[in-house]
Amino acid sequence: MSVAGVEPVLDARVVLRWCRAALAGLAEAREEIDALNVYPVPDGDTGTNLYLTLESATQAAEQACADGSPATGPVLQAVARGALLGARGNSGVILSQMLRGVADVLSQDDGSRPEPAVFAAALTRAADAGYAAVATPVEGTILTVARAAAEAATGRAGTPGATVPDIAVAAAQAARQALARTPDQLEVLRRAGVVDAGGRGLAVVLDAFDTVLTGRRPLAYPRTIDGHAVPVVPVHAQDAEGAPSFEVMYLLDAEADAIPALRATLEPLGDSLIVVGGEPLWNVHVHVDDAGAAIEAGLAAGRPHRIRVTYLAEQIARPHKTRVGRAVVAFAAGEGLAGLFESAGVTVVRTPVGRRPSTAEMLEAIRRSGAGEVVLLPNERDGVPVAEAAAAEARAEGTRVAVIPTRAQVQGIAATAVHEPARAFDADVVAMTTAAGHTRHGAVTVAAREAVTSAGVCRPGDVLGVVEGDFVVIGTDPTTVAVDVTERMLSAGGELVTLVTGADADVTLADAVVAAVHRSHPEIDTVVYDGGQPRYPLLIGVE
Repeated sequence: MSVAGVEPVLDARVVLRWCRAALAGLAEAREEIDALNVYPVPDGDTGTNLYLTLESATQAAEQACADGSPATGPVLQAVARGALLGARGNSGVILSQMLRGVADVLSQDDGSRPEPAVFAAALTRAADAGYAAVATPVEGTILTVARAAAEAATGRAGTPGATVPDIAVAAAQAARQALARTPDQLEVLRRAGVVDAGGRGLAVVLDAFDTVLTGRRPLAYPRTIDGHAVPVVPVHAQDAEGAPSFEVMYLLDAEADAIPALRATLEPLGDSLIVVGGEPLWNVHVHVDDAGAAIEAGLAAGRPHRIRVTYLAEQIARPHKTRVGRAVVAFAAGEGLAGLFESAGVTVVRTPVGRRPSTAEMLEAIRRSGAGEVVLLPNERDGVPVAEAAAAEARAEGTRVAVIPTRAQVQGIAATAVHEPARAFDADVVAMTTAAGHTRHGAVTVAAREAVTSAGVCRPGDVLGVVEGDFVVIGTDPTTVAVDVTERMLSAGGELVTLVTGADADVTLADAVVAAVHRSHPEIDTVVYDGGQPRYPLLIGVE
């Protein structure tokens, strides 16, 4: 992927970092993008669909990188396939095809061209693939934003001394400018006073490239760009009269020569037709009134599977289904923690430390609970956006959902302790949120490799003390570090210390901390649980 003798910029490590940064960006912007969604159907799910599509791509990249130092090409192909398999909605399917275009160019590069030119060519292929995927391309959408980014990248690549980060900056800036002009190109956007939702999502993805390659954090999207208004609090279009009734999506195992006939059959049935992928696997998306006919067309072309039919009118109206009762759903990092939550009546999603939580797992748990009201406890930092995405999906199905942004298992324990199903839903959420927010969290872990931390340089085998996600102590004795961390947390006061022992913890560790607390703070209560979590001999909470 580079000229001989020059270290490539776009290696597998950078690809994985970009996937994670883009996923984090979409998690942060998801609700805003959902609110912008008025075209082609005002169903308010574009941000969620893009997030779920890229989540699937990111999980594929992480799996491809799990063997240590994989080649860039296979990781890129894994990203493209992951996006294809997990693509959701119009914009998600288009994004998956754009990622395929990027992967095709970058993974097949023979190193004969400068890397900036190859990267620009990849963005051009992505834009071309997006347009080719849509039966009737419309300007003022994600396609327009992609084309503008590609053209800017190509122009910058042609200047002397251009670097790959230069191309990323040019593409991201051009995407923002094109996004701001989308209301001038699409009447439905102008009437609603919003920019295109899919284009906004693509701009987030390109901003992530910029951040990973340059270290720059993207600026907040301003109210105006080049004089064009960009609403901060957008509104939905109020109706979708005349739009088809159903969104039909499925994966299709078929030969390439069957696809033209499939397109020809599907196109007169409705609109928003997109067929992406390549032999032998395709992703088909279409809006139709006759969902059965759309599925039969797939049967004629090959083997459709993972068929998903959504009644669009219901999606737009968001009616509540007749579910009853209230449930709490929580992530748990160890068998002991899972058992602790389950004993309190919580529906548990087991998420081992080191594995990214899955939106699908959380959504399945919400459905499994059968409740009309659900409180989600992510219990880790990376779990918060996952829970938010799952909540958006569940709300679309008629379930009332609240996410309490618990960032540690001990905060989830505190929230669960005050949960009262007999209370009004909002009052229960407030009580649980307050309990979690008043719980400071810390931990003791052991360094697996040498690294620079906020407490200094640690080496393999060092014992690390963590408070609120920051490393504050480096030592050699787990008990000494644990007591130090607990005392730091108690310096701001507290009434209860919760200790959760890990799978590899010494049996005397928690006892030693309890004894130290009682000596220094006899008025403070302590409680110890066997959590069974890996990598963290002790989790500490102070309420």
